[in-house]
Amino acid sequence: MTRFEKYDCSAGCPVEAALEVIGGKWKGVTLFHLMDGVKRFNELQRDVGNVTQRMLTKQLRELEEAGLVHREVYPVVPPKVEYSLTEKGQTLRPILNALKAWGEEHVFAD
Repeated sequence: MTRFEKYDCSAGCPVEAALEVIGGKWKGVTLFHLMDGVKRFNELQRDVGNVTQRMLTKQLRELEEAGLVHREVYPVVPPKVEYSLTEKGQTLRPILNALKAWGEEHVFAD
């Protein structure tokens, strides 16, 4: 769900729209870990860190709704669910890597 139906307010609107889709405490780091490839939910939760199951589920659903994450459910017992980046999600690779580099240079360097 987006804040605005149409983003046409200023030159900065595309930035606001993009941050609305990938913003949030856990979305960026979730996308970053999915760059490694397909992950099951528990593996992803371990990689992401201090996120609750409920919050990670919510963030993954939003990323799936935005077309960035693919959720594959296998009809087995116990249930098996895998997550991966979609083609659209893959286009975030350079952005996520740039954010990582910026964080290493400007946040961890201090």
